[in-house]
Amino acid sequence: MGKLTEEQFKKLKEILGSIQNGQSQIGSVESQKHDLLHQLAELQRQLSEFQKELEEEYGSVTIDTTDGSFKPIEDSKE
Repeated sequence: MGKLTEEQFKKLKEILGSIQNGQSQIGSVESQKHDLLHQLAELQRQLSEFQKELEEEYGSVTIDTTDGSFKPIEDSKE
């Protein structure tokens, strides 16, 4: 049976280690992505609830998010 040279074996182990490290980092990033997607979904749910509250109080309006002003949405059927 043959054997790699020490230099070849060292290089092989370095490459394999780098691959494993990359895979581990990808797993970590994917886990963070998963958490962020859940946070985003929750924020979107909160926004939807708040929009309903605002509509109950002010009716159908367009809100300027730079200064908080709003104006009624005109009915396009007229």
